[in-house]
Amino acid sequence: MADTDKSLGEKLMGFFIKEDSSAPQGNSGGAAPAAGQGQSAPASQPVSSYTPPTGGSVAAGPGSIDTKFVDHFAAVLGKANLPGPDYFEFREILRNLSSLGLPEDKQFQAAWASFKAMAGTADPQTLSTAANQYLAALTADRESFLKSVESAIQDRVGGLQAEQKKLQADNEAIGKQIAELQQRLGKNNDRLAQIGGEVVEQSTKINQNRANFEATYTNFTEQIKADVSKIGSYLK
Repeated sequence: MADTDKSLGEKLMGFFIKEDSSAPQGNSGGAAPAAGQGQSAPASQPVSSYTPPTGGSVAAGPGSIDTKFVDHFAAVLGKANLPGPDYFEFREILRNLSSLGLPEDKQFQAAWASFKAMAGTADPQTLSTAANQYLAALTADRESFLKSVESAIQDRVGGLQAEQKKLQADNEAIGKQIAELQQRLGKNNDRLAQIGGEVVEQSTKINQNRANFEATYTNFTEQIKADVSKIGSYLK
């Protein structure tokens, strides 16, 4: 590709990306939070009821054109750029002809006629050869990117999954402790209710025993006092 006043990256983006102000930009930020993250558990449920997703990786939604990857691929193609007019100049001519309303075959033939005059070649295979070299560069870059994705999944997602399992195990242990404490609490409440009845029963028995003691004591002492009084009166 020959150098022009336009930057190479801008030209490459123009060859493949049509400007559309209404099209949404790709998300270049971080991933959206998983469901449930950042939500506090209700106060009435001390044990987390969170259940982790089971099996397999989480599927992403349909992809969209992302400006950061457009810039990236433009840079990849720029590094793989061949000297002189090649496939990219042909594609630029083809794009300029697209507004004329010609059938597709006529567009390609007209673009090829213009390109031949520019490049000084009559062999269409030169276009395919150059295009395949750029495809190879993009494919190699994709393979490298996918490896980095797998590595990121192992490093980031794997670490999060390990933390997820640990927290879930902690919650299960806490849940068992709470169940044991609730069982002890129930037993204590049952015993407290039983003790309350026993306190009344024992207090009643003791107080009745005291009353019986006092009555018996009074009976004995009153008889003795009466005899003492009578002795004083009758025996002089």
